[in-house]
Amino acid sequence: MLPFVGFLINGLGFKRIPNSLAGILAVLAALGSFGLSLYTFSLFQAAGSQTVVVPVFDWISVGTLNIPFSFQIDQLSLLMLLIITGVGSLIHIYSVGYMSHDAGFGKFLAYLNLFLFFMLLLVLGSNYVMMFIGWEGVGLCSYLLIGFWNKNTSYNDAARKAFIMNRVGDLGFLLGIFAIIAAFGSVEFSEIFSKAQAFSVGDPVIVTITLLLFVGAMGKSAQIPLYTWLPDAMAGPTPVSALIHAATMVTAGIYMVIRSNILYSLAPATLEAVAIIGAATALLGASIGLLQNDIKKVLAYSTVSQLGYMFIALGVAAYSSSMFHVITHAFFKALLFLGAGSVIHAMSNEQDIRSMGGLRKHLPVTFLTFFIGTWAIAGLPPFAGFFSKDEILAHAFVHNKLLWGLGLLGSVMTSFYMFRLLFLTFFGEFRGTKEQAHHLHESPSSMTIPLIVLAILSAVGGFIGVPEALHGSNWLSAFMDPLFDGARKVNPEMFGPLGLSHSTEYMLMGISVAAALLAAIAAYVVYVQRQSRPAPESVERKGIEKLVYNKYYVDELYNAVFVRPVMVLSDIFWSFGEFVIDLFVEGYGAAVAFLSGRFRKLQTGFTGYYIFAMVLGIVLILFWNLVVRHHSLLKDLL
Repeated sequence: MLPFVGFLINGLGFKRIPNSLAGILAVLAALGSFGLSLYTFSLFQAAGSQTVVVPVFDWISVGTLNIPFSFQIDQLSLLMLLIITGVGSLIHIYSVGYMSHDAGFGKFLAYLNLFLFFMLLLVLGSNYVMMFIGWEGVGLCSYLLIGFWNKNTSYNDAARKAFIMNRVGDLGFLLGIFAIIAAFGSVEFSEIFSKAQAFSVGDPVIVTITLLLFVGAMGKSAQIPLYTWLPDAMAGPTPVSALIHAATMVTAGIYMVIRSNILYSLAPATLEAVAIIGAATALLGASIGLLQNDIKKVLAYSTVSQLGYMFIALGVAAYSSSMFHVITHAFFKALLFLGAGSVIHAMSNEQDIRSMGGLRKHLPVTFLTFFIGTWAIAGLPPFAGFFSKDEILAHAFVHNKLLWGLGLLGSVMTSFYMFRLLFLTFFGEFRGTKEQAHHLHESPSSMTIPLIVLAILSAVGGFIGVPEALHGSNWLSAFMDPLFDGARKVNPEMFGPLGLSHSTEYMLMGISVAAALLAAIAAYVVYVQRQSRPAPESVERKGIEKLVYNKYYVDELYNAVFVRPVMVLSDIFWSFGEFVIDLFVEGYGAAVAFLSGRFRKLQTGFTGYYIFAMVLGIVLILFWNLVVRHHSLLKDLL
């Protein structure tokens, strides 16, 4: 409720409330939610980690179907609560500094609060309908935030694209809910997961349900083919990019699959599809990121790629590993986006890395924190990304060696393009204008403090899941283990021990780290030692470089296959409406107007004219009665 109250106050009074007060209200709403989440987490631990369902009121009752408005507290919802409110609070604090000079400051913070409200509703709901409300709510808020600077047509187009592509996925999710109601007669998680244990592995009903739900996840979590909205979402202010890409909206699909783990464990065919699509998305996003020159677009395609890794983990039934990467990714990706915002702020809104360089001298805090985020996302020890990505790759290796190889290739590309971004932005000589050089400065403390906090989390966050081979304990896996009791019963083969010796694990870690390190060194040689620079837009690119630089022409393909036919069809219907329907309607109106224009001339205003008309009317009436109506009588008389 706290973010919702913040939304109401700032949303209704943003024109009258001073910016300082609006910022305090929005930040306190987020921080208050974080404090309550920590308190709830401590209570949950003290109570023995038992799932608690909190009914609020009976909402929908149709026949035997009852849908309560209720919340569920368990391991998964608590982890999501901490991520959403914790990282969300840091983004709110950062936004106060980043957006302080924007005319829509209060309105922007109101939208951020509303986004938090719907995301919390999504992860707290105890049934699929409650989840769907939050699911649609974050879609609405993403539209409002991506198109926040709505005087720019391209930003509005990006907002519409995100909204429409998410609706495609949401239709699949909605159909999945209908299928769940048909199969189980309920939408409550506890009832569905209990009844699901009666189904056999590979049951067509469960496969259908899980595939439909996965369509929803593909839209919200930007998987092939519904991923193209995410890079375009960079049109929004940078804090929006951090909020959407790091801790909230894009993780909703992963949350939904983990929540539905028993259904997915009953559908191995669906899990195979999830793993394949995840691997394809990871490679596609990473390869496109290699040649992007917009600092936020590089990070956007990086998000697409990292989400692919999370789905690889889901596809091999490593649910806790996927959640592990959700957590670490929230830390380092929020850090990287906010760091990019600090760079853009210093560069007077310049986002092209070809116009940057040498910024580490002017932005020391931003550089250091950005370096930590880059090291973490590259999967290099001992930072957070190393532990979560290594765990995913280990599970992929056990499941399928080819899947592991594809994941490793994506990891190599990730390391190269992220260090390319780091070196082109912060090393070498400054390549911007003299005016930009004159205004270079470190960001205010409201922006740098969240960067420092996120950098610390990116550095130490991985220690919640240290593998046994490194003489650690995987706290996260143990904490989440009760969530998978039902799935373990219906398909115990998926939840056996990993089966890797310590020597094999060391080998896999060594290969992964060596590959990422070599990619980082290669980026250093190319962009620092040799001082290579990306070619300007005007240079003609050829072959595979042209294909990758133009993002495999996927947007052009979608325009040709989907957008243009719809536009042509719309033109046809519009023409039909204009020339048939409008012709009839407007023709009728034009006829009335024409006739009334003629008849109004009878109203002259002269008494003599009216007497003459009256006499003439009487004569005509008499004539009608005598000649027309009584013509037979006249005939007899004659």
